Amino acid sequence: MKGKYTYVWVSLVILVFGIIFIPRIIDRVKEGNIVDSDRHNVGKEVPGVESADLLTVGPVPAFEFVDQHKDTVTNEDYKGKVYVVEFFFTTCPTICPVMNQNMVKIQNEFREDSRFGVASFSINPEYDTPEVLAAYAEKHGANHPNWHFLTGDADKIYELANGGFNLYAGVNPEARGGFEHSGMFALIDGNGNIRSRKDKFGNPMVYYDGLEQEGIEMLKKDIAALLEEKQ
Repeated sequence: MKGKYTYVWVSLVILVFGIIFIPRIIDRVKEGNIVDSDRHNVGKEVPGVESADLLTVGPVPAFEFVDQHKDTVTNEDYKGKVYVVEFFFTTCPTICPVMNQNMVKIQNEFREDSRFGVASFSINPEYDTPEVLAAYAEKHGANHPNWHFLTGDADKIYELANGGFNLYAGVNPEARGGFEHSGMFALIDGNGNIRSRKDKFGNPMVYYDGLEQEGIEMLKKDIAALLEEKQ
């Protein structure tokens, strides 16, 4: 009898979880409010699903900042372009150098395509002035004409990162370099929508790993697919 009650209790818990939480996750997908922890490996693997049509996660929020050339750049300047978004800072001693080495590899893959671009938002805008960003871009070989290193009001940048893209960025005096941020890249299509492939379970990946070669290769393929989609 005890085992029967235990079974009923477990079934009730599963039912309540399904009623309360699953619709909330689905709503966040529809609204574009997805964070890394939502990318659960749930369900059966579906062979080949990673190469399926790219999902539309949600629209890119409006932004307006100044780039390394002291030009004002907005999300409208990227209209008609397929581009990659990252959050970084020039004095980062940990993951940023790897992220931007990988971003340069992506840049080189699409160097001759004027429909490709990159938006790199500094999370330390007080230090990362246009002059500092220009020197950083030159040092790292970031020379695609549509690669903009962006700086401006810190609150607006953090709002864009955490509220707009759901890519974490924040000040942390205890972290190396004084800041923390995600190592993920976001992919945006020519209509200003965040796009993503599915993982092997059929769930939206949402973001691409900017640190591992596997993520970079996926991103290259999906950029090429979106460029082809626009033709």
